[in-house]
Amino acid sequence: MPEFLYHDDQVVVVSKPAGLLSVPGRGEDKQDCLWRRVQQHFPTARIVHRLDQATSGILVLALSADSHRHLSMQFQERGTDKRYSAVVEGLMEQDQGCVELPLRCDWERRPLQMVDHDKGKQATTEWVCTLRDPGLNTSRVTLYPITGRSHQLRVHMMAIGHPILGDRFYAQPEQAERYSRLHLHAEMLAFDHPETGERLELESPCPF
Repeated sequence: MPEFLYHDDQVVVVSKPAGLLSVPGRGEDKQDCLWRRVQQHFPTARIVHRLDQATSGILVLALSADSHRHLSMQFQERGTDKRYSAVVEGLMEQDQGCVELPLRCDWERRPLQMVDHDKGKQATTEWVCTLRDPGLNTSRVTLYPITGRSHQLRVHMMAIGHPILGDRFYAQPEQAERYSRLHLHAEMLAFDHPETGERLELESPCPF
């Protein structure tokens, strides 16, 4: 069950566990999802944004049509703030940086995404390295997605030579199989409350 972090009559904020779909997929085996679990407690809940199935962390759902419209506009216009925690392969040479690589769907290998300088959409990720572990040859990074493309953080880290641990899409198979989950967690989300306008900032501690 997702962890409920905050709720009122307009929004509900939860922390999604890794391995759970945000919304239903195709087929009977993909009907269990965060949205339906939240609806067991809040029947009017509507999805505003998503996290990859393998990613854990914070999601906000709307409880009315007006709040859904208001929140959706904030995400479209980049009015939200998001912070992710990840552990990547290799030792980051610099303490911080910015990845600006355009992305598009890799149609022959859907749902994978790819860097495409001609047809891709703008994608920007800022990152800060907070810890290096020479013994494990890994680095812990804090990620700030400026845009919100599908698989953006995963592809950007892979593209600069530091795939996220446990990434079964973008890391080498032998590396991905060493870990039971993707080491990517949405640990902070800030947005304006759709009714009051108050800035809400919710956090979910990183589980790895």
